[in-house]
Amino acid sequence: MAAAPPDRDRTPAAGAEAVGRRVRALREERGMSLSTLARSAGVGKATLSGLENGTRNPTLETLYAVTARLGVPLTAVLSAPAAAPTVSGAAVSATLLEVFTDTDATYELYRMRVVPGPGQLSPAHQPGVTEHVTVFAGVLRAGPVDAPLTAAAGGHLRWTSDVPHSYAAVGDEEVHASLLLRYPRR
Repeated sequence: MAAAPPDRDRTPAAGAEAVGRRVRALREERGMSLSTLARSAGVGKATLSGLENGTRNPTLETLYAVTARLGVPLTAVLSAPAAAPTVSGAAVSATLLEVFTDTDATYELYRMRVVPGPGQLSPAHQPGVTEHVTVFAGVLRAGPVDAPLTAAAGGHLRWTSDVPHSYAAVGDEEVHASLLLRYPRR
């Protein structure tokens, strides 16, 4: 398993301490050691420790890897939706717009930007999670690493994201899209 990319910025952002407290609480509720979670998520133990202590700014990839191993949606560690948190990775920036639930699933709705250049690899989410992307501008290639899909403005993509998946802008235009993640309830 490849290690997750290093944190983009070691200076903690506002709210980093609260995210770290939530990660630690979820890890401890599950009886997992720091080492076990770091190893299973493919992140460095020092990175996870810094995240839990609120002294490091994790990338989107790191947060997804950790929350997938904890079996929770990303929003379980972010601040309240009213704060409209934005998380960024190597190519993707996503702003949380809403979290909603029904009897079968929890949903997270994001406004997403994908910058031109190298793409972004996202680790597998927990089993059964699906992603739904509607592209408003640009051309997006996204989906399972071994079978990516492509959509231009006005198009829609859907895939089961319990496998490693990627996002990349095709060409020189930034992609603007919505991203809906569906986390089935257990």
